[in-house]
Amino acid sequence: MSDSLRKEALVRPKVLVSRKVFDEALTLLGKHFEVESNQRDVPFTPVQLVKKLQGKSGAIVLLTDIVDDRLLAQCPELKVVCNVAVGYNNVDVKAATRRGVMVCNTPGVLDDTTADFTWTLLLAAARRIVESDKFFRAGKWKGWGLMQFTGYDVHHKTLGIVGFGRIGKGVARRAKGFDMRAIYTDVQRADEATEREYGVMYVDKRTLLRESDFVSLHIPLFPETRHYL
Repeated sequence: MSDSLRKEALVRPKVLVSRKVFDEALTLLGKHFEVESNQRDVPFTPVQLVKKLQGKSGAIVLLTDIVDDRLLAQCPELKVVCNVAVGYNNVDVKAATRRGVMVCNTPGVLDDTTADFTWTLLLAAARRIVESDKFFRAGKWKGWGLMQFTGYDVHHKTLGIVGFGRIGKGVARRAKGFDMRAIYTDVQRADEATEREYGVMYVDKRTLLRESDFVSLHIPLFPETRHYL
């Protein structure tokens, strides 16, 4: 190997991490790249982000960062954008593709975590947890009452799942523990074996909204899904 090639091989690509991430991630990145990280965890303005990306080959961004054609045009050395999220509506993928910039996301990492949190929200809404917590903290609680913050039962109710992907399936699996009737709608119906495995029934959107006691959305944000409800 010539001296020039050897020198080139020793030069590590520069990467910007736009928001605070776990120390373990920075350690791993530091083994392969020259890393600049925004550990203040305050989002960069669009102007600041462009400035920080000068001379960078890669960017690890979050949903708070807008990576559009205007930004890409001002960062000619950028080769890859890694979005720390499953969704990527903050990145103009078509513009990146035209400019030869690879775009990555992180599917599958938080499927079960998100399904768990879905049930946190569902149960909190059904049992009026947030409302009653505010009531108590405001000093309004005077003692037990039979009908105070009664809420709604979850068991034996109908759960409507919009979007039957990895997270939607996880939510359906958990619904079995509450003996719920689970129905779903999606752009493509699952096969019969999958429906039997998760105990769900396919219906159209109108039927789902009419028959569900609870509705849980698990669809990506695209122009055609904006204002879905």
